[in-house]
Amino acid sequence: MKNFLDDQLFLLNTKTAQLLYHDYAAVMPIIDYHCHLPPQQIAENTQFENITQVWLNGDHYKWRAMRTNGVDESYITGDKPDREKFRKWAETVPYTLRNPLYHWTHLELRRYFGISELLGPDTADRIFDETKEKLQSPEYRVRGLLERMNVRVICTTDDPLDTLEHHRALAEEGHGLPVYPAFRPDAAMDLSDTARFSTYVSRLEVATNRPIGQFSDFVHALKERHDFFATMGCSVSDHGLEEIYADGYTEADIERIFKAATGGGHVSVEEHRQFKSAMLYLFAQWDAEKGWVQQYHLGALRNNNSRMMRQLGADTGWDSIGDFNQSRALSKFLDRLDSKNELTKTILYNLNPADNELMATMIGNFNDGSVPGKIQFGSAWWFLDQKDGMTKQINALSNMGLLSRFVGMLTDSRSFLSFPRHEYFRRLLCDLFGTEVENGELPNDLQWIGQVVQDICYNNANRYFGWEETQQ
Repeated sequence: MKNFLDDQLFLLNTKTAQLLYHDYAAVMPIIDYHCHLPPQQIAENTQFENITQVWLNGDHYKWRAMRTNGVDESYITGDKPDREKFRKWAETVPYTLRNPLYHWTHLELRRYFGISELLGPDTADRIFDETKEKLQSPEYRVRGLLERMNVRVICTTDDPLDTLEHHRALAEEGHGLPVYPAFRPDAAMDLSDTARFSTYVSRLEVATNRPIGQFSDFVHALKERHDFFATMGCSVSDHGLEEIYADGYTEADIERIFKAATGGGHVSVEEHRQFKSAMLYLFAQWDAEKGWVQQYHLGALRNNNSRMMRQLGADTGWDSIGDFNQSRALSKFLDRLDSKNELTKTILYNLNPADNELMATMIGNFNDGSVPGKIQFGSAWWFLDQKDGMTKQINALSNMGLLSRFVGMLTDSRSFLSFPRHEYFRRLLCDLFGTEVENGELPNDLQWIGQVVQDICYNNANRYFGWEETQQ
């Protein structure tokens, strides 16, 4: 019987898997090319008072588990003291067996704090006190936490209206860890609440110091922000969508829809789809002009609980996997760009495992030989970034594409303690390769397979995003 989370053996079921992980994967740095870490906390090198602040605040994965375990909301997003909130999380952890939270929780306690005992009601106060003491030391400030995990590059997620002042401060400081912004214009194409959209347009007017009376003004202002992001080192865009939109429209259609959205008029579902289709195409054109990497996170059904949405707002743990029809519009969208030589490097992230093979084959339609792995089937995302989900994504990509050209794992996280997710992915990857070597399904060429593993862990992403040149 193996010991729980045994460093040598955890998720590594063969000798070859163990060699691949410890000799090849574990030594590779981390590029976190998509996350939601607050750049302000990196710029200010924040020191957290206790583990609740760095671990539980903003983590809707943990919040969902606590609610399911019967924990009152006052201990989750409410105003209860941090120690009491941590106790409630500690009471929940033993019930998370076979949920990835159980592994992540204990990996994070070990990797950051050297704590190997299990978290539960009996150990909650002791672990809270020990981590609190360590978090007061200089090496446990935000940058120290990143250095501890050998993080080399971070790419945050930023609205076009963001001033990027913290990215600027980091760049001017010359801090050794590059922190790049990503252009995330979801709010600029969301007409589901026209009052909110009108407010967004007004804020865009302020940010660009230009009046916006018609759609062309709106486009010029957003393009100005896109250009500004480029001057700040941005080379990545990102979109969080239920599905890709590729409905037909005319310029007159979009002008009329824009006027209705900003003038208090009604926008139908069909018109909203047309507007999103137009905006997605414009953004993709701009990305191609600059040679950016564009990312599409597809398939989340968000804000299902309207009562809690009204009470707590978005991104508080009320989302699920959706069953959207992804293939036809996605094909149409990518083909429109490709036919005009406007398809830049693209990563497609899928949230519904039923669509894994769809995504794995779709990318092959538009990999044109110009760049290795130009169109990527992105890492298992959100509800799927766990043992089963990651394995299925890896297998689908292996069966229908080239896993060896995959740009690998990311955290997609708001927590500075989430980087052991890269370790989790790397162990699973090495176990898959190692098992097939020992089964005679792959040659026993550890030098080559080890190189492929290192490429997936770090080198492919480094080359794909072009960040190796910017760091020299």
